[in-house]
Amino acid sequence: MANGGPVERGYPHLETVRAAINALYKRLSYDTVQTFATSVAPVDVAFCDTDDLHLGAQRVAREMVRHYRLPDARMIVGFREMTHAANVELAAGPEYFIELNDRFRTHRRDIGAALAHEVMHVYLHRLDLSFPGTRDNEILTDTAAAYLGAGWLLLDAFREDAASSQKLGYLTPEEFGYVLAKRALVFDEDPAIWFTSPQAYTAYTAGMELARHDTRQPPLTAAGWAGRRRYARDRRHAQDHHSPDTSQPGGVPYSFTPDSPVNRGGHGPLRVSFPCPTCHQRIRVPVRGRVRARCGVCRTVLECDT
Repeated sequence: MANGGPVERGYPHLETVRAAINALYKRLSYDTVQTFATSVAPVDVAFCDTDDLHLGAQRVAREMVRHYRLPDARMIVGFREMTHAANVELAAGPEYFIELNDRFRTHRRDIGAALAHEVMHVYLHRLDLSFPGTRDNEILTDTAAAYLGAGWLLLDAFREDAASSQKLGYLTPEEFGYVLAKRALVFDEDPAIWFTSPQAYTAYTAGMELARHDTRQPPLTAAGWAGRRRYARDRRHAQDHHSPDTSQPGGVPYSFTPDSPVNRGGHGPLRVSFPCPTCHQRIRVPVRGRVRARCGVCRTVLECDT
């Protein structure tokens, strides 16, 4: 929890975020992800200073349990002094003990954000879905909370002014904005109408720009002129050299490989591999002009010009 200190910006964890979205689709399935089409509503996690602290925290925790579809889980919420924003004890259940930083006694409107992250820990624990290492696992948790409809609260908890700053979670504000934008493009849901923090709206706008950029990468037909020109140059290079692996330098998302092992080193047709703009699963299609591909993980239909 950043409190008055510098807030990391940009996209330092982008590859882990994309891997987390892919892992969610693979572990949950397309059909299960679709059941989270509606986000947590602001009214369901509203918390004012006149509410009883512990009863209000329990109420918000129950809402997170309901949203994540954990009907047999019971969250017991307490408060204590600590460095981090919150902590959850991942036991066998059905009871889970969540401790919130004492700061939330007087910053009650952000209790929902903290609980969105901690209850997601329980959800992922029950799924047996995790990444190696504490850092990557926390990024997975933030990404899952945002993509499954509760993490907009974490971005809205980001606030800065001339004298102080506050941010919850391990993702940067722009990374939260990116995940929320990816979700918005899938479910046609705009979380910006719920933001109370102007900094959250700015970060979401930046994230949406990058999310839309994902949908305009060659060989997708929506790619811009410059991207299409570079793709054509790289394709010619791959066709001329016929190397076993002609992955392209310079950060382009696609790579070319021979159509089959028999053609390695020969002059056979190529296939191009590129990430799905929705779930980042690698897709491999033949290089033969206009092709329609369907992602086997998230079912997105992609119009390609290979």
